[in-house]
Amino acid sequence: MHLTPPTLTAVLLSTLALVSHLTPTVEAHSWADCIDWRFKNPSREAWGASDGECKGFARRFPEGSEFGALDHANPSRHYQQKLENKNDSDSALPCSDHKHGKDVGSDETLGNPVESAYGGKYGPMTHTRVGDTLCVRWPAKNHAEDNEDDDMMVLINLAQREGKDPSQKELTKSKVAELPYKNCDKGKNPDRRPCGGCFKVPMRASGTYLLQWRWMLNEGEWYTSCADIQIGDSGSSSRRRK
Repeated sequence: MHLTPPTLTAVLLSTLALVSHLTPTVEAHSWADCIDWRFKNPSREAWGASDGECKGFARRFPEGSEFGALDHANPSRHYQQKLENKNDSDSALPCSDHKHGKDVGSDETLGNPVESAYGGKYGPMTHTRVGDTLCVRWPAKNHAEDNEDDDMMVLINLAQREGKDPSQKELTKSKVAELPYKNCDKGKNPDRRPCGGCFKVPMRASGTYLLQWRWMLNEGEWYTSCADIQIGDSGSSSRRRK
């Protein structure tokens, strides 16, 4: 059968549509979108744009960026650590410097002063108190589906610095929470589905700390985001407590 050009075009378009429909969703890798998420309704934990507001971000996080879209940015937001010793998960740079890593990620090096990595074109820094509930948000990036491991956890590490960032080994020793990765809103685009978890700020002396969001997708495959948080005393606060 001889196809005229218009008919041939229609067949090609139909074939492409079928292939596109059958092609599985491409999986990407996640990062911490928000370090201090505040729910509009404290009795209902939800992570969508209409459900709350972000009051504190990771280092040099672009202000006003579209949720879950920064894997398409240059540089990409997700940082996969490169283990210097494959048998030692602590032998890696804890925060991206946009130079090292299996996925180099965005620049999350310590600001000088610390506050220079926040404000202006970047999101604000997190300010909290001992005993407050701090909620962290991240995009699912297609890893919150039924075929994904229900036991995937996000580790929250919190350590004080002395002039420079603590090592990954120091951060690992300073774990303060494990949050279920798949704690996500339902009925959303599986790539951009908002997820998150909350924890209580532990007893710490007042000061500036490094908070590390760390997630293992596959064995030995670690992704991190870093943020500076200012912890005040445990006095009165307008923040939600649990």
